[in-house]
Amino acid sequence: MTHIPAQTSILIVDDDTSLRRTMAMIFERRGYVVETAANGVEAVARVRDRPFDMVLMDIRMPVLDGVQALKQIKALRPAAVVTMMTGFAIEDLMADALAEGAFALLDKPVNIDEVIALIERAQQLRQGALILIDDDEPNVHTTLQNILTQQGYRVLLARNHEEVLTQAHECAFDVLLVDLGLPAFNGLDTYLALKAKCPQAVAIVFTACPRELHDLAELARNSDAYTCLSKPLDIDCLLELVREVVGKKRYQQETGLSV
Repeated sequence: MTHIPAQTSILIVDDDTSLRRTMAMIFERRGYVVETAANGVEAVARVRDRPFDMVLMDIRMPVLDGVQALKQIKALRPAAVVTMMTGFAIEDLMADALAEGAFALLDKPVNIDEVIALIERAQQLRQGALILIDDDEPNVHTTLQNILTQQGYRVLLARNHEEVLTQAHECAFDVLLVDLGLPAFNGLDTYLALKAKCPQAVAIVFTACPRELHDLAELARNSDAYTCLSKPLDIDCLLELVREVVGKKRYQQETGLSV
């Protein structure tokens, strides 16, 4: 039997009310958390409110078609996994959907097992990503490690500049989460030393003192840090940023294209 990670979520977008309800019922019976939208405008609003593990969207809809909705969804959440459905041979729209970053194209009537296989593939691309956390507060280590591990990520911990560089030397990682206010070497020093060794490194920096460390935060952003967050961390925001970073890196690895 397929193992479904806790709270795996699907957004079903289709203007056919009967089909939308039927699909929602089938996925809910299989243990998924399901929301629905009747058109592209509603879909964009749902995605703005929360991320989904899979958006399953019809290409041909009134108000805002699937391709235009896909563009807006990707602008909001670049790492969103969107699979398009169609009951027609609309070659131009299908090609446009793939060009805009659709994860897959499915013919109607949709095979539920095929959708589940796609969801599992998308999760496997995310799972196994390696996150390095650099913070001198044990409770931050514990909290972030537990949350990220539950999401399927592998986690390494560091408490200072030296430990980060040692960890980076021993294994490649996908994302560095680093506190700017570390003692001895601050988080920016650590990030810059890491970038010199690993140019592909991506960092999300954070600080409990945004005013005092404003200049460091600006320098971090100007040195290609992905973003700077304030403590206490908004966990939902942090998880979405990590998904974006990992999703972009996986896309680059698979396609050789930058995003």
